[in-house]
Order: sequence, then structure tokens, then C-alpha cells
Amino acid sequence: MQKLIVIKIGGQAIHQLQPTFFTQLQHWLDQDYQLLIVHGGGPMITQLTDELALPVKKVNGLRVTDAATLNLTKLALLGDAQPALLSQLSQHGLPVLGLNAADNQLLTGKLVDYQQLGYVGRITAVDDNQLSHLLAHHIGVLAPLALTENGQWLNVNADMAATVLAQQLHAEKLVLLTDVPGIMHHGNLMTSLSPHQAQRLIQTAVITAGMQPKVRAAIAAIQTGVKQAVITNAIDRPGTAIIQEVAV
Repeated sequence: MQKLIVIKIGGQAIHQLQPTFFTQLQHWLDQDYQLLIVHGGGPMITQLTDELALPVKKVNGLRVTDAATLNLTKLALLGDAQPALLSQLSQHGLPVLGLNAADNQLLTGKLVDYQQLGYVGRITAVDDNQLSHLLAHHIGVLAPLALTENGQWLNVNADMAATVLAQQLHAEKLVLLTDVPGIMHHGNLMTSLSPHQAQRLIQTAVITAGMQPKVRAAIAAIQTGVKQAVITNAIDRPGTAIIQEVAV
């Protein structure tokens, strides 16, 4: 696969995108990057579960997903979040293609822990040949869902999905969009960190609980070959880059 950037965007952010977001995507296309956006849909899922009075339970930050919640998750991701994002990208003249696991088993997964989490999964295989072909002429917009080898749908954490995709597709860059400019320390933005430095900041609670999953995802990406992982609130801003350790 040619040079690739994987971008993770949360469900809340889909409705808060600024013009610079679309400008930056076009800039990357002009530089011959392939682009894959992995989108969440947490607020949409929560709204549906609230409307239907379904209980919401999380374990270690992962939404426990029974059969009813899984159906609502698919509805929210594929019927609300993804169309909303595709519509905005198209309106800005960008070539886009909506993708999900049902596209010829694009993403294969396994259950994480059915007893604790229900139909929550992790990605175990990516059809990189098919994705490379699809991304050659379009920005891919992919829902974080996977299918088991037996055809069971799985709900996958979007940060984890983006990280695995960046690893498997040998992306040059992983961008994790969040609601803060990056990792802050004493009120200042930390522009770059090695995995070792980031781990130390987690241990000393400089990196708070809400940011830790994204930092761990970025570290995992870097340690498996992704050149750079960035945590930022806008793709045209530098944010905090987790970079590979420099050998001395």
C-alpha cells in the first residue's frame, strides 16, 4: 500500500468539523496520500439506548454489548454517524466511500470476553489488498465493526480499530482526534513524546485517565511500525506526536 494516513474521529466530533478539516484532507490527497477515516458514534448509540430505556454498562471503558445494544450500535454507526460524515465530505468535493465489515469480510474479529462484555470484539485480520484498491481513488470512511469467521457482528472500540488498521496497513501516520489540543503539562502543550516518556507521564498521572486510552493506542501504533501517532483536536494542528525512540 502506498503512503497512508489513518484518522480516528469520534461521534461527537462528526457534527463539529471545521472547514480546515476538509482543507487538510484535500492537501493530503494532493500529496498522494491515501486516507482512511475510522469513525465512532458513541453519542448516537447513547441517545438510542436512552430512548429505548436500555441499560448502559461499561467495563474498562468498553460498552457492554448485548444483542439489542449491538443492533442499535450498527444502526447508529451505519445509519447515522457514517452518512452524516460522508455527506459533509461530499459537500466539500472530496471523493469518499463508506465502508464496513460486511464489504467482503473487510474486517475479521474475535470476541474479547463474551461473559463480561458481550459482543465486543477485537480485529484479528484486515483485507489489506481490498482496502488498498478501495483507497486508491477514495477517502475510506470505515465504521468500527468487525465480523467473526462465522458471520457474527462485533462492536470494536474505535481507537483500537484505528490503531490496528494503522498497524496492519503500515500507515505512515495515525491521527487520533480528541476534544483537547494534545497532552498538556503545566498548561503547556507537549509537542512530542517518546513511548517511554509517555508511559512515565501515565504512571505519574500527568496524563489523566480520560487521555490514557488514546496515549496507549498511540504507543501501540508506534511500537508496531507506524512512524508517527498524533493526538490533537484538529488535523491541521500539530498536537502531541508520539514518535519512535531514537537509537543512541
